[in-house]
Amino acid sequence: MQGHAKPVPPSFMLFVAPHRTLFLSGAVMLLVSFAMWAAELGARVGLLPAIGWVFPPGWMHALLVTSGVFPFFMFGFLLTAMPRWQGYDEIDAGRWLWSWRLLAAGWALAIVGMVVPGVAVPGLVLVFLGWGGMQRILWQVAHHGDLEALHARLVCYAMIAGMVAVLAWLGFALSGNPVWARIAIEIAVFCSLLPVFFGVCHRMVPFFSSSVIPAYVMVRPLWVLVLVVGGSVLHAALDVAGLLSLRWIVDAPAAFAALWLSRQWRPVPAMKVPLLGMLHIGFLWLGIALTLFAIQGFASLLGYAVLGMAPLHALGVGFFGSVLMAMVSRVTLGHSGRKLSADRLTWVLFLGLEAVVVVRIAAELVPAGWSAFVMLLAVLGWLGVFGAWASRYLPIYWRPRSDGRPG
Repeated sequence: MQGHAKPVPPSFMLFVAPHRTLFLSGAVMLLVSFAMWAAELGARVGLLPAIGWVFPPGWMHALLVTSGVFPFFMFGFLLTAMPRWQGYDEIDAGRWLWSWRLLAAGWALAIVGMVVPGVAVPGLVLVFLGWGGMQRILWQVAHHGDLEALHARLVCYAMIAGMVAVLAWLGFALSGNPVWARIAIEIAVFCSLLPVFFGVCHRMVPFFSSSVIPAYVMVRPLWVLVLVVGGSVLHAALDVAGLLSLRWIVDAPAAFAALWLSRQWRPVPAMKVPLLGMLHIGFLWLGIALTLFAIQGFASLLGYAVLGMAPLHALGVGFFGSVLMAMVSRVTLGHSGRKLSADRLTWVLFLGLEAVVVVRIAAELVPAGWSAFVMLLAVLGWLGVFGAWASRYLPIYWRPRSDGRPG
């Protein structure tokens, strides 16, 4: 019957499924926020005039990326995948669309508020309200039925932590106290983003691998989940308490668990299928990042300050960024009726992203006089990679499925 229905106009196709709307919003947010950061770095190296940001530039960058860019993609994925995990009906647009409007309007105001005083606060209030509406749906899905709900509830609770981070950002916007910004970053990264990305990988990477790698045994032990997610939350608590020298106690076991799991998931044979190999490479960055955090913490115990923000960017650019590109590409292809296969452009862009990770880490290791230049190079690489990725994938969101099916 659907095949004989009147064609849906492109403007409406954006709203027939949550991943279309939210992935598109996330991509726009990504390009805008990193263009702003590139402008700031360009000013630091003398290529562009200085911009009078309302927030300190580093805090601005952290706010837009950790609570803006990644959550749009996370909501898009979770509203698409979690109902399938839990045997829940597809979520009608009427249930999530108003929350998306609040999020989109809130972040539009917040971005303007980076240069216009007083605008960011109402923007963050709208973001919090929109997040709450999305969160209500996730809670209902995660607590639906009697199916095994460990991963659904884990990511649901982690997204609640993301709401708390938005509140902390609001406290920072109102008071200007940098303590609120530090708390917001720790909660957003280690209590929300890392648990969500790891929880999704823990559930989906072995599942996807099992359909590709012969004689594959799915390995998803609970102890790894406890060490990584529990260690991440403790990491945040130690950071907020100023106990950097004790972080290695939780980071080292978490790093071991992540690297062990990466090996158990058999990344080498996964490379034969690029779309799957992208996920395995992205996941490997988690173990690398946690190892760098452990080294940094142990060095602090001995009285040395090393690595700067290299561990954080191995996590954010390497793990979050790589898994985001891999997972969003997969969902976009699969839910548009296209073949689940990374074309040459997608694979080349992903490899380009891996080079960007290395450059961004190197920016923390080069002499101080070169750091801003190398950071700018990394940001321009990031914009180039995701700009090209957007040109390939974003048009899919306002076009009908290639197989004629709805959704």
